[in-house]
Amino acid sequence: QVQLVESGGGLVQPGGSLRLSCAASGSILSINDMGWYRQAPGKQRRLVADITSGGTTNYADSVKGRFTISIDNAKNTVYLQMNSLKPEDTAVYFCYGNIVLAYSAGDYWGQGTQVTVSS
Repeated sequence: QVQLVESGGGLVQPGGSLRLSCAASGSILSINDMGWYRQAPGKQRRLVADITSGGTTNYADSVKGRFTISIDNAKNTVYLQMNSLKPEDTAVYFCYGNIVLAYSAGDYWGQGTQVTVSS
C-alpha cells in the first residue's frame, strides 16, 4: 500500500553534515505529518524531529539548532539536514509518515538508514 524509502545515511566525521531523504509512495491521498526517529544500539527509538504538511516543526532538544526538517508535499518527501554532527548522533534513523489512504489512515515506517559519526 505505502512504502517509505530513506536515503542519505553514511559515515561522517564529527562536525560534518548529512542530509537524509524519505520518499513516500503508494495510494496516498494526503499526509498529515512526517518525521524522523533514531535508535542507537541498546537504546529506545526516540523522536528526532517531525513536521506537519503545513510546515509546523518539532525537534528533540538534543538536535535543536543543528538539524532542520523540511517537507516537499508535492513529492511526499521529508528531508532532515543534519549539521554539526556529534558522535552521539550515531544511530539508525527511521522515517515515518502519518498517511491517509482511500479507506484508512495510519503510521508507516521506513526500513532505517545508518548514520555513523566518527573520526
